[in-house]
Amino acid sequence: RVTGPTTGSIKTKGRIASLLEVGTGFHPELTGRENIYLNGAILGMTKAEIAAKEDEIIDFSGCAMYIDTPVKRYSSGMRVRLGFAVAAFLEPDILVVDEVLAVGDAEFQKKAIGKMESISKGEGRTVLFVSHNMASVKNLCTRAIVLENGTSVFEGATDEAVDFYLTKNSFEKNLVFTPKKSGYIDSVTIKGSEDKDFFVLGDKIFFEISLKNSNIKFNDSNKIVLAIYNEKEEKICKLSTEFAAIKSREDKNKIICIIERNPIVSGNYFINMAVFIDNKILEHFDECLKFTILDGDFYGIGKLIGKSSYNFTIEQQWH
Repeated sequence: RVTGPTTGSIKTKGRIASLLEVGTGFHPELTGRENIYLNGAILGMTKAEIAAKEDEIIDFSGCAMYIDTPVKRYSSGMRVRLGFAVAAFLEPDILVVDEVLAVGDAEFQKKAIGKMESISKGEGRTVLFVSHNMASVKNLCTRAIVLENGTSVFEGATDEAVDFYLTKNSFEKNLVFTPKKSGYIDSVTIKGSEDKDFFVLGDKIFFEISLKNSNIKFNDSNKIVLAIYNEKEEKICKLSTEFAAIKSREDKNKIICIIERNPIVSGNYFINMAVFIDNKILEHFDECLKFTILDGDFYGIGKLIGKSSYNFTIEQQWH
């Protein structure tokens, strides 16, 4: 009910609650508690119905300490927490959630996903979840629709829809990353034993990091972390300087991580990188590197191994 359809009509039955962006439906001058009652009234609930849910909403949101503070003083994360709690606990028949949970912290995202599962499966109500996070879509949804320019191009089982979406969106490789602003990183490069823009299961892979500051003393609290994710945004493994003693080296401005036999199955992957100093993230780079793994003869038996599932441990060596 934010805008009318371009063509046709939409018929609804029952209460619809929506979380379309941070703070939608909240009045900034009202307190968090007053906004709970305002939202409930908009959803068609009586004051008594809202009062019965008030304590649960405040407890779930984690904003009890600031519930009587005007919402304009809230951070974006706090507004999402309270907004989701209101929308979820005031028992709408249809809950529309559009990507806003990306603003919340990891703990709250997990709690919110759990609540949506409870609403849809336990209470038999409908959750319309709009997201580019493939892992969340697969965990939550039983059916999925892929939209392109406002038109449905695929409708069906969630796994099939995710595969369709990932296949349709071409993957652009990026094997060299040079941050525009960084006090620590000059560049990061992925290399293979040969000069190519893809890698093979079982190949040797090098991750080369050029530093601006050669005086960093690497230890448990000062570290560089590379996290590898697949296209479904699931973390595959983590490479970190804390896992190995950094040896003295001739070129002190360069760190190299070597995976002697790459055990990562075929597919497209991206890397998020973070620099920790005194256990605080001072720099973070999302999807800074992208690369492709192809099928390979990992076991040396003359048979290509592809997307089979097996456990592995990354063996890494930092110089």
